[in-house]
Amino acid sequence: MSGDRFRRTRLGALAGVVALTVCLPVATAPGALARRAAVQDTRSPTPSPKPSASIGKGEGTLQVLTYQGHVEYGGATASADWLSPFEKLTGCRVSRLDRVHSGEEMAEKVRSASYDVISASPDLAGRLIADGAVRPLDTTLLRSYKDIPRRLRELPATRDASGKVYGVPYLWGTNQVIREPGAPDGPDAVYRTEQSAVRDTPLSIADAALALRRTRPELGVKDPYQLTPAQLDAAVGLLAEHDGPRRVYWTSTLEVIQAFSTGEAHVAQALPYHLDLFERAGRTVEREKGPVTGWADAWMVGTGATSPNCAYKWLNWVGSADTQHSAAAWTGLAPANVKACDGEVRRLCDAYHARDDRELGRVLFAARPTKDCGGSGGECTDYTEWEKRWKDLVK
Repeated sequence: MSGDRFRRTRLGALAGVVALTVCLPVATAPGALARRAAVQDTRSPTPSPKPSASIGKGEGTLQVLTYQGHVEYGGATASADWLSPFEKLTGCRVSRLDRVHSGEEMAEKVRSASYDVISASPDLAGRLIADGAVRPLDTTLLRSYKDIPRRLRELPATRDASGKVYGVPYLWGTNQVIREPGAPDGPDAVYRTEQSAVRDTPLSIADAALALRRTRPELGVKDPYQLTPAQLDAAVGLLAEHDGPRRVYWTSTLEVIQAFSTGEAHVAQALPYHLDLFERAGRTVEREKGPVTGWADAWMVGTGATSPNCAYKWLNWVGSADTQHSAAAWTGLAPANVKACDGEVRRLCDAYHARDDRELGRVLFAARPTKDCGGSGGECTDYTEWEKRWKDLVK
């Protein structure tokens, strides 16, 4: 295999108007701008066997599709490697690791190649289930599944209408508005100024819709991820009202830090990780209180998986407390397995309220927007329309 087997760009320290001296692992959130590399398995595919009642012997190789930063192999630093131990323990060699920047890019990968395991975001997960591109999971084969809070296990994005489970939550986050003292406040603060930072994903339309639920109740927004055409128009209109060249549409956690440190932004749609980081650096940043949106990336097994036993071994590996501890520390996202919330990750879990069932219940977790309003009936706008409107906004 090539020496640059799974190359990755490590985010370095940032020096801005205000120096951040907190030494924490900083890596890319889903959609980050980092280099991607892949290793191809050139052997001919074999028929897709079914996993046994208990996980049998691994088939030998595994093909993985995930987001940048979600799986590390030691290329950036030896301490960030949860791929090599998996191969040594299970005998399943990762022959292909594709790491992408966005749900759109991941969807294209799924169309062009077959993978044993995929870590999908909610916008893609619903499509994979609907298209039959992933298979239902036998959760009795997953040792750590019970260590995931019920709220995360029952997310609509990981199940079909009958309740069958297709995804195992891995890393998750929430979107919250943070601001400097004196910056606009209120649920729509991030949209009332050009000097703001907004997460670059069509799902950010839901955050604007959530703000409208409080500022314009006459619109009747109930689920911010299932919007009528009029509600979608209003949400995109709010986003566009003060849009301009000074607004930052961010894909990397580092970009939020940079925007605040250089004065590009005074208010941002950010992660609890950011608020904790600023607080530890002695930077005064306030959080807007109120309901928040969130998302959970989940591991799925491809319908055409040629190594289903290795796939289940992988799900057990990435679901373990040790692996999720490493992944959370590296990405700044919350682990789904609450047993990972110790040591350096304890503070991160506290920032996300990962072990607080009551707080988890208040998070509006993302599901793919659909024309039938998430199966509840009515006439809503689907994700393709959200993507189109977002591309028109963020040019």
